[in-house]
Amino acid sequence: MPNFSLAGKRALVTGASRGIGQAMAIALAEAGADVICASSSEQGCNNTVEQIRALGTVNVAQVNADLSDMQAVEAMAEQALTLWGGIDILVNNGGTIYREPAVSFPLDAWQKVLTVNLDAAFLLSQKIGKAMIDQGGGKIINTASMLSYSGGITVPAYTASKHAIAGLTKALANEWGASNVQVNAIAPGYIRTDNTQALQDDEKRSTEICARIPAGRWGETEDLKGAVVFLASPASQYINGHVLAVDGGFLAR
Repeated sequence: MPNFSLAGKRALVTGASRGIGQAMAIALAEAGADVICASSSEQGCNNTVEQIRALGTVNVAQVNADLSDMQAVEAMAEQALTLWGGIDILVNNGGTIYREPAVSFPLDAWQKVLTVNLDAAFLLSQKIGKAMIDQGGGKIINTASMLSYSGGITVPAYTASKHAIAGLTKALANEWGASNVQVNAIAPGYIRTDNTQALQDDEKRSTEICARIPAGRWGETEDLKGAVVFLASPASQYINGHVLAVDGGFLAR
């Protein structure tokens, strides 16, 4: 369907080296977008770039920045904007997590998680969102979480950051909707990635999680592809400030 085509669009995806970000970057390319893949290390997205290049239908490039370094984040935004003359789709997916009980949670770990997960997303949205307003429109998609809705266990900083991402999504949608910039978020359910490896390895917790999911299984990164293409495409033009749960029905229980 032409509504879902991303042909001619330019996308930037952070955290695109593996997992959910890699799947999202490939999905956008499969839908016709030229994609800039971002990671924390130089050449960190080589595998993703190779997979997109193998499609033979779109342009692909990569940039890098430490998302805890705001000067590096700003420089990456400027580099991405100049690469192909603008950005039509920004996916703020890059993030980190730290697990420890709240009573002993280190302050420096708290600050790093909030900086990487929230501050970097805001700064990228601010820099690229301004350019989107100037060019007449764009799409920003943030990666939220099931912990945008609940508290989790031993991940207070991550939970705070993902609640904040949901709020930031709505705040930016309110300000930029009239400028034809739609800001939405995807809240992945329990997806098999390295970020959730500790939960996958905990047989008791993994069994409890699957028992609550109507689909009866952990999600795969492929399960996020349709959602990101939808929110990046003209098909979602009247959707703004929404957090879309892709969770196998987890929240329904």
